[in-house]
Amino acid sequence: MFAVIKTGGRQYRVVPDDVLEVGKIAGDVGTIVQLGEVLVVGGDTPVLGLPTVAGASVAAEVLDHKRGPKVIAFKKRRRKNSRRKRGYRDEITVLRITEILTDNAKPSIGPRPKREKVAAPAPESDGDEAPKKKAPAKKAVAKKAVAKKAPAKKAAAKK
Repeated sequence: MFAVIKTGGRQYRVVPDDVLEVGKIAGDVGTIVQLGEVLVVGGDTPVLGLPTVAGASVAAEVLDHKRGPKVIAFKKRRRKNSRRKRGYRDEITVLRITEILTDNAKPSIGPRPKREKVAAPAPESDGDEAPKKKAPAKKAVAKKAVAKKAPAKKAAAKK
């Protein structure tokens, strides 16, 4: 099953477990938000909205709030010594689509629990094992000595 949603003036085709970046949406990281503007619900029998599908929504988990790439607007008027440089970065929300809902249903899937980083266990040595050999260090490459020119003899100039 898929859906076409509209948010931030753009349309996105989404399926469950999709991760997408949209314009900033209010919501804390880790919460579930409902996107109500569903234009099409597809599947075995697709439903087209006029303009939206009644009672349909898409539930998504907020993964992150971040800023987009920098866009630089540089304007120059030639021969006038007039220049204007202005930078801009969009506010972006990263969403993971959890489920596509119809018939005014409420989201049944909550946010995923965060994975905890597992530290690699320290190797335990009993002293019975021989210490591991280290790889031999690379030898420094000697620079070639440049032969200096001998000064020209002045014998011919003293006549």
